[in-house]
Amino acid sequence: MKKVFVVGGGPAGMMAALSAAMMGKEVSIYERNNILGKKLLVTGNGRCNITNFADKEEFFENIPGNSKFLYSAFSKFSNKDLIEFLNKNGLKTKIERGLRVFPVSDKSIEVRDFFVNMLKKYGVKINYNCRVSDVIVENKHVKGISVDESVLNCDSVILATGGVSYPTTGSTGDGYEIAKKLGHTIIEPFPSLVPIVTYENVRELMGLTLKNVKVSAFFGEKLIREEFGEMLFTHFGLSGPAILTLSRFLH
Repeated sequence: MKKVFVVGGGPAGMMAALSAAMMGKEVSIYERNNILGKKLLVTGNGRCNITNFADKEEFFENIPGNSKFLYSAFSKFSNKDLIEFLNKNGLKTKIERGLRVFPVSDKSIEVRDFFVNMLKKYGVKINYNCRVSDVIVENKHVKGISVDESVLNCDSVILATGGVSYPTTGSTGDGYEIAKKLGHTIIEPFPSLVPIVTYENVRELMGLTLKNVKVSAFFGEKLIREEFGEMLFTHFGLSGPAILTLSRFLH
């Protein structure tokens, strides 16, 4: 039986590990935190916006950058395949405004626990408090990983360490460094799904929420992107769902 190591126990890592295990592989997850899905627990204000129910073309239109990169993976397992998989295995979902998909319970911990239980069901070994520093390659073949100064052998490695967006949840960019050592070119990350800091002082408006508004972003006179939804004034600028979505296209 082929041995697969998954580096990172977030949503991508858990799903990758589960997929490999369901195909009959011997799978182990190596997670640097003491729990899986730490960042998942805080998504959607604790509700977990799992995915979006939009059709494929609309889905890709809302992905900044090279959305074609996802075509191959999406053709094998789409957003709607994910929803069907969750519902079929006991995690009931619902669709809200903007075709956003949430668990019926409105609790992100239920999503995390669903994956943990599925991993256990398929015999995935979970290793906590493990920091992977290298993927070992010999003669262009993966041989294992380096974990806390120990080398562990395997047949395949899935690198799912996340980005650099939320260091306290474990997203510190380790995966970029590992990939760079393997010869990959790393495109410099930029913030996404974040509030916007304004030059104007809007502190007096802090706490004011506007619903059903259209927010437009321009570069000079060129329209970059428009979003419709809820916007919130903060002590430093703007936030809320419409602003967070818009921020993906500003860099």
